[in-house]
Amino acid sequence: MTDRLKEKCAIVMGGGQTPGDTIGNGKATSILFAREGARVVVVDTQLDRAEETVNEIVKEGGTAIALAADATREDDCRRVVETCVSEFGRVDVLHNNVGIGGADAGPAHIEEDVWDQILAVNLKSVVFPCKAALPVMREQSSGSIVNISSIAAVCATPIVAYKTSKAGVNAYTQTLAIGNAKHGIRANVIMPGLMETPMAIEGISQGRGIDKEALIRERNAQVPLGRQMGTAWDVAHAALFLASDDARFITGVALPVDGGQSARIG
Repeated sequence: MTDRLKEKCAIVMGGGQTPGDTIGNGKATSILFAREGARVVVVDTQLDRAEETVNEIVKEGGTAIALAADATREDDCRRVVETCVSEFGRVDVLHNNVGIGGADAGPAHIEEDVWDQILAVNLKSVVFPCKAALPVMREQSSGSIVNISSIAAVCATPIVAYKTSKAGVNAYTQTLAIGNAKHGIRANVIMPGLMETPMAIEGISQGRGIDKEALIRERNAQVPLGRQMGTAWDVAHAALFLASDDARFITGVALPVDGGQSARIG
């Protein structure tokens, strides 16, 4: 490791993960941030999942604390930021990794309650952590915000609520970046493609009633680069770059991490 986040303090919203055979994006990002020298606040709705991530960080000699909080609730987000400042003195990095898909459908079949839930979770879980962190970052005149979107925001997909919510994350982040550049705050989006993470593989295989190995083969076949899905570590390394000073002149960018899948546009 090269200490790219040395002496920085990072909040990872959604730093736990659903059970599965692989590692999730939020957990991988939390671990990588800690390996690179950051002190990490790992946040999840389920404390035990956040604690699992923290335990792995501590075993490697890193520094982290676990918090239970709902990223869609403004009071919870404010408490997370206050805890980070109380424990570590500042907030240098905010990483927003919360999102759901659920029983999404196409325009002719989407249900109102599903639409409302997906839009609420996927947008509010970005908006309110940012709102809570911005006053601290503005006072510091520095900070990096990395929001996790999806290539669904720009690629054709039949799941209309998820697509709309992720396009909203992209649009929100552009406004966030421009509005806070004068304060020295950067804001960027990562758009993962097909990833072999527990949320994707376990969730989709159960939802579709398809064998996991069959699902993995199906998803691999759709990826141009090597016919192989990415992993959570691919997202984590992109997040590390955007969070670090290596990206000091980059803001308002939507970065695909997708093995070339979104390059098919046009």
